[in-house]
Amino acid sequence: MSDATVDTLLRLLTTAAQRVVPTASGAGLSVMGPGSRMISVAATDGEVEALDALQYELDEGPCLTATRDRVVVRIDDVTTERRWPAWCPAAAQLDLGCSLSAPLVVGDTVLGAVKVYAHTAGSFDEDDEATLRVFAAQAAVLVAHGQAYARAADLGQQLGAMLRQRDDVNRACGVVMERQGVSSETAYTYLMSLSERDGRTVHETAAQLVRRAGRARR
Repeated sequence: MSDATVDTLLRLLTTAAQRVVPTASGAGLSVMGPGSRMISVAATDGEVEALDALQYELDEGPCLTATRDRVVVRIDDVTTERRWPAWCPAAAQLDLGCSLSAPLVVGDTVLGAVKVYAHTAGSFDEDDEATLRVFAAQAAVLVAHGQAYARAADLGQQLGAMLRQRDDVNRACGVVMERQGVSSETAYTYLMSLSERDGRTVHETAAQLVRRAGRARR
């Protein structure tokens, strides 16, 4: 996988969700982000993004409930729905008529939810619930693979940064050892003292020393 294929996958999943529930006017995917807060990772249009953003802002709504309770949630008419007293009136102002949300669950882990929206009230029925439930079970596996790739990429970037920092420190110690004729342990202790004096990290001090040494050789 790559960043591009993950993004494409998520967009395709939202398009597929809209197609498997033909009465839907739009669809979206939300996943658990840092601090257990929901974030949107894909949507078929700006209306879906706005409706989802309202849920996150108000901390209530069918998508959040589907994720937290791991159940399929259907709203037949937002103008008469009372379970989410803040979100429903606001959603009605955005021309939403009804919604259907299903949790993305893999094993014992809930990843988020897939949801479809419609402008006309009563657009979804029990068959649509069953369809979206099955779709969500399959989509969850793909989303989990996408998240695993993202974690691996982040880990790779962190490891690369750590290796670059270690290389800078080793090179800086070599500069000190060459200039002052001291051991590697003494050179590292010297770097530590410089970093404490300047209020910097050892890596920042080492990188600066290496840059100065490079300019001096030119």
